[in-house]
Amino acid sequence: MEAPPAGAPLLQPRGDGAAAEWWAESKRLWRIVGPAIFQRIALYGINVVTQAFIGHLGDLELAAFSIAATVVAGFNFGFLLGMASALETLCGQAFGAKKYHMLGVYLQRSWIALLLFAVALTPTYILMEDLLLLIGQSPELARLAGKISVWLIPQHFAVAMLVPLTRFLQSQLKNWVTAVTAGVTLAVHAAATYLLVRRFQLGIVGAVVAADLSWWLVVLGQFLYVVGGGCPLSWKGFSTEAFADFWEFVKLSSASGVMLCLENWYYRVLILLTGYLKNAEIAVDALSICLTINGWEMMIPLGFLAATGVRVANELGAGSGKGARFAIVVSITTSVLIGLFFWCVILYFGDQFALLFTSSEVVLAAVHSLSVLLAFTVLLNSVQPVLSGVAVGSGWQALVAYVNIGSYYLVGVPLGVVLGWPLRFGVGGIWSGLIGGTAVQTLVLAYLTARCDWDEEARKASTRMRVWASSK
Repeated sequence: MEAPPAGAPLLQPRGDGAAAEWWAESKRLWRIVGPAIFQRIALYGINVVTQAFIGHLGDLELAAFSIAATVVAGFNFGFLLGMASALETLCGQAFGAKKYHMLGVYLQRSWIALLLFAVALTPTYILMEDLLLLIGQSPELARLAGKISVWLIPQHFAVAMLVPLTRFLQSQLKNWVTAVTAGVTLAVHAAATYLLVRRFQLGIVGAVVAADLSWWLVVLGQFLYVVGGGCPLSWKGFSTEAFADFWEFVKLSSASGVMLCLENWYYRVLILLTGYLKNAEIAVDALSICLTINGWEMMIPLGFLAATGVRVANELGAGSGKGARFAIVVSITTSVLIGLFFWCVILYFGDQFALLFTSSEVVLAAVHSLSVLLAFTVLLNSVQPVLSGVAVGSGWQALVAYVNIGSYYLVGVPLGVVLGWPLRFGVGGIWSGLIGGTAVQTLVLAYLTARCDWDEEARKASTRMRVWASSK
């Protein structure tokens, strides 16, 4: 995909009504952001509840779950989530162009594509123990992580069904459905995990099975809403039209998968690299707790990612480059202000959040030593996901995939390795290097966004809608 054309400033003058327009855009933005944040926090809460129960079973159990959830489940989740962002681009632009019938067709195409890829990725769960042994992880940790990964397979297929449903509903502003289903499920999950782990003494398996059931409960709720008449304009039933132009859809989905999974995998590589340090079990435990806290707060900027993608896609689909520019500025400004607030909170409270996950003094001390890096990661992540949302809404996924490869894996990871081992900064050095890679990626995306000609992007979106809608 071509780079965004240069020439137009990010924000053109808005006239005397700029304050009123800012308020109006903020209301449109928060109509998506609020439910999106709630849904993401609730879904992430399923994993947090699971990790919290497992963490109190023992340090080895927590480390094994962190490795399993990071190396395989996390990697695959990132790819499937990224593939679904293609649906966000197309559905958002179709909704803006008022071609509502195409949303249901795109949803079915996305299901087919994601389920095919989910089947292809399933062996990675089964071979988890062998993969960990191959890369030098301890036999005890590899064995337990391999056992956990097999029980994560049901979640894998639930994700393939859920993320297209969520993008489909989100693009037409039916965010309350995703929020309600996720919120109800989180409450059910907490109760089910308590029963299976504490009452029936099923340990790690009980915690993971509860999470599997919870993910499928969310899928069921959203699926029944869609096919049961909740989306009369955009859902016309199953259609063979879903197979039309399927290869073009797969190419865009694959580019989206690479773009977002490279982001999703990036900090998960940190967990994997930390496993090679001395006292790896403690280091992995401390780091996984920090990244869980970061991940929970990350649901807020990810809500802005979703909202920015929808708003930009809607404006481009409606032919308004000016509206897309303004939506970007409002979204970035709001997200950064929220990021500054949480930066201060984390610096002030230090390691106290870690008490949710462990009572080990040595792990708590390790978390305290990483709290400054956690705070700066949170601050940087208040900008980067919003810029990724701009890319999703504009359809730049292939371009951003190259940006991610360069900044993350040619800058961040090598820098982290150098700081972690030759310079002997340990886990803090590895994490610092990865923060450097994220900073590079953020600067590049900011430059592309600022230099983009959004009126030209609006014309491209209109052309795309005409071509795809007329294909049979």
